[in-house]
Amino acid sequence: MDIERKGVARKRRIRMITYGVIALIGVVAVTLGLSRLKPAPPGVDKSTVYEDTVKRGPMDVEERGLGTLQPQEIQYISAVTDGRVVQRYFLPGVKVTPDTVLLQLANPELQQETQNAQFAMKADQAALKSLQATLNNSLLQEKSTLTNLEAEYEQAKLQAGVDQQLAAKGITSQLTANLSHAKAEGLAAQVAIEKERVVTLSQSFATQLAAQQAKVDQDQALYALKQSQLNDLTVKARYNGVLTDIPVQVGQEVTPGTTLAEVVDPTNLKAQLQIAETQAKNIRIGQSASIDTHNGIIEGAVERIDPAVVNGTVTVDVKLTGSPAEIADTGARPDLSVDGTILISHLSDVLYVGRPAFGQADSTVGLFKLVDDGKEAVRVQVEVGEASVNEIQIVRGLHVGDEVILSDMSRWDAFDRIRLE
Repeated sequence: MDIERKGVARKRRIRMITYGVIALIGVVAVTLGLSRLKPAPPGVDKSTVYEDTVKRGPMDVEERGLGTLQPQEIQYISAVTDGRVVQRYFLPGVKVTPDTVLLQLANPELQQETQNAQFAMKADQAALKSLQATLNNSLLQEKSTLTNLEAEYEQAKLQAGVDQQLAAKGITSQLTANLSHAKAEGLAAQVAIEKERVVTLSQSFATQLAAQQAKVDQDQALYALKQSQLNDLTVKARYNGVLTDIPVQVGQEVTPGTTLAEVVDPTNLKAQLQIAETQAKNIRIGQSASIDTHNGIIEGAVERIDPAVVNGTVTVDVKLTGSPAEIADTGARPDLSVDGTILISHLSDVLYVGRPAFGQADSTVGLFKLVDDGKEAVRVQVEVGEASVNEIQIVRGLHVGDEVILSDMSRWDAFDRIRLE
């Protein structure tokens, strides 16, 4: 027979409630404990980041820019007269001398004008000789007439003297003596007039000859000009160097001033570097530079800084100071792409480290410093000073021997600690 057990159900309910309360307290405790735990740092593959160690010592502050080699001077060879290109003898790239013929132009009208100028010059030269002969004959005739008058005057003067002596002795009449004297005086006057005429004719003849000579000189100058223009149809290099361009084609008509060719001296080059406008403020004329042609290094110096900013860059001209042989050994040539590095200053004893991805001069940057034997990295605020191409000065926040991550860590900006795996 079953015996009723009083109070069992009540005890069971009390026990179940107790277990529930204990379980609830445990859940609350675990939840509270978990909420107070710090999140685990994210893991980063160590092979994907670039690290460097803080050092102390000398540091060169440099700026770098890409650019090309350009000639210091370009010799442009232009057309002197109208013409048509009938032949091209060379392509760009060949070495030339002043007498190297590059192009042949044709201008039939100029050839005809040159011939006409030559014929006119020869005709006027002949006319000058003819005029000289004619005027010389006329002058000789006048001089002959003067000579005859002078002879007659001498005779008349002698005769007058004789007649005067005879008249004084009564041998002849005084009238005869007077007539002889008058004749002599008349001839003397004619001689004087004829002398003046000879002088006047000489001056007149000289003027006529000068006028004709001026015409001949004008003809010679015109012929020389036309002949020079005709010679210029044979286009020569005119300089020693390398032919870099012939921008005209066979059959093309050209006018005076048209560029026919360009010649440069390959040993007289400069580097034109494009420097970011934010980095160009410290560049000064005269600063040392090195130019990498990818086949050697050429030393140089800054010689010009463009005052204008174009597309965010400033053009800086660097004069190459190496010898022609050194420049030639590096394969330098016009339009060659180069890398240029300009030395801004030299710091003798500073803390420095490799330049981080977003490190700018004179600023404060957040860098991850390695801790726990390189297993983790924590973010530290670092004050930096001078910045170079590959290095940056540490002012505050790091010490010698500290290892930091230089790679772009912007993905982990929300974390102050990372785990390196």
